[in-house]
Amino acid sequence: MKEQFVYCMFAAVTLFISCSSLPEGATPVENFEKEKYLGIWYEIARLDVSFEKNLNNTSAEYSLNEDGTIRVLNRGYNTKKKKWTKAVGKAKFVEDENIGRLKVSFFGPFYGGYNVVALDPEYKYALVAGSSLKYLWLLSRETSVPDKVKSDYLQIAEEIGFNTADLLWVEHDKSSLRQDENK
Repeated sequence: MKEQFVYCMFAAVTLFISCSSLPEGATPVENFEKEKYLGIWYEIARLDVSFEKNLNNTSAEYSLNEDGTIRVLNRGYNTKKKKWTKAVGKAKFVEDENIGRLKVSFFGPFYGGYNVVALDPEYKYALVAGSSLKYLWLLSRETSVPDKVKSDYLQIAEEIGFNTADLLWVEHDKSSLRQDENK
């Protein structure tokens, strides 16, 4: 019984540490400005993950909580259920706030890595890696990105080790008026 408890505690600690880690070869951006990152970001492409299954028109809105953490409001249209979904979570910096390395939680004490590995100076485009090569997002302030940005960010992802051929390209064909209905 005691061995099972120790094993469970070890597994929980390992999960917690690995969820807020970086994929090998990835480096979070430095000189990160939290205030400039806040606002709405549209998901342009992602490696498909279970918690975003069947979602299009996906976006994330970041705002400050009173305690200094970042409120995360993810939205998307479920193409199978034909309805909008949302998830509210919070993000915290893993290190200093001027390093784009955060951890995000939508489920109580469990956090996942959120690592900004590429960001343009105007904060219009971002490449975000999770804790492993299974999680990658290309984000934009608009619902599309110029071809040059796309190719540059895909090259960065490939250099880290991501298989960009597996990216799911998100459609944005629903009205943005839905943003207000889910707040």
